[in-house]
Amino acid sequence: MAEKQAPSQNVSVKTHSRPDWDTYFLDIVELVSKRATCLRRAVGAGLVRDRRILATGYNGAPSKLQHCLDIGCLREQLNVPSGERHELCRGLHAEQNAIIQAALHGVSTKDSTLYCTNHPCVICAKMIINAGITRIVIRDGYSDRLAAEMLREAGISVEQLDKE
Repeated sequence: MAEKQAPSQNVSVKTHSRPDWDTYFLDIVELVSKRATCLRRAVGAGLVRDRRILATGYNGAPSKLQHCLDIGCLREQLNVPSGERHELCRGLHAEQNAIIQAALHGVSTKDSTLYCTNHPCVICAKMIINAGITRIVIRDGYSDRLAAEMLREAGISVEQLDKE
């Protein structure tokens, strides 16, 4: 029988900095964004409550439909500026897909935090408000003043964290 050795008193412990929870979840949605099929912008989103991921989403066409990555971008073909005419797009936004995934699987989004690589547009802001999401943490901005105003009016805090 092998003898157990006492732990050494001279064990060197590597020190590294653990990311805080907001950075951790933002890093995860950065990875989620790599699944995006939009030719203009890759966005990832995740819904979290009590430090548990409820659902994730990225921007791309609905299930069973061809993606812009495969057939081209209608918005590019029509020279539609970013932030305008959202209805002229095959894709869903990452925030929409995260909310839809939660609904599809019967997961409540009430009192959750949305982590997203970008600030939500006005369409997503309206969905976020009605989904009961109470906080948003983003990495990058997006110039949609109406979205920012509506989120503020609804009492939803939006915090931007820089990439570390």
